[in-house]
Amino acid sequence: MKKALALFSGGLDSTTALYWAIERHPHVSAITFDYGQRHAIEVQFAQRIAKTLNVPLKILNMDLQQIGGSSLTDPHMPLPAADRTLPNRGEPPSTYVPFRNGIFLALAAAWAEVRGQTEIVCGFHVLDSPDYPDTRQEFVSAMEEAINLGSKASFGQTHIHIQAPFIDMKKSEIIRQGIALGADYAYSVSCYSGAEVPCLECASCRLRQKAWEDVGVTDPLILRLQKEGKI
Repeated sequence: MKKALALFSGGLDSTTALYWAIERHPHVSAITFDYGQRHAIEVQFAQRIAKTLNVPLKILNMDLQQIGGSSLTDPHMPLPAADRTLPNRGEPPSTYVPFRNGIFLALAAAWAEVRGQTEIVCGFHVLDSPDYPDTRQEFVSAMEEAINLGSKASFGQTHIHIQAPFIDMKKSEIIRQGIALGADYAYSVSCYSGAEVPCLECASCRLRQKAWEDVGVTDPLILRLQKEGKI
């Protein structure tokens, strides 16, 4: 039976992707990257969600702060205003971490190859997300080809497939998919500022807020924070 590895940040999209993988694959584990991001609280909540779902989780540590070039890894770079991080079709926003998803997929592929996992599941999407070059279908297809050219698959062994089921969905559609799967979003965090309580100012917060408004449901994260008296 096929084994799946989910890229799991603890955010809304990857949480949905994890539930999607569990629904479709008999053996699922997850991998989370602690890469020096200012919103590292997502790693803490990823652990909590994975434990609740009884999904084995591996946290890989690296320091992309050494590379720089992103307001998510360089504390000296300010987070841009929300309206400046939406698609501009000119260049990626400052929240783009250089080749981050390529790095993640390469490491996930190495991890999966050793453990006989043939499916890598990720929550990439492009319709209403910031203009990131490493979330497009062309990128996913190219990475899959590169992985199989540079791994045991080139010797005729089992290929690794990258599954990005939400790539052509709006965030509201991803949420609806997750609700249908029974996903619990109360501990999924999205805010770039690095706090459990969303700032509601950064692009990630604004996109998440709008998506829940489009769905017509109050964000379970907000409901939990209200119940706990944190907001």
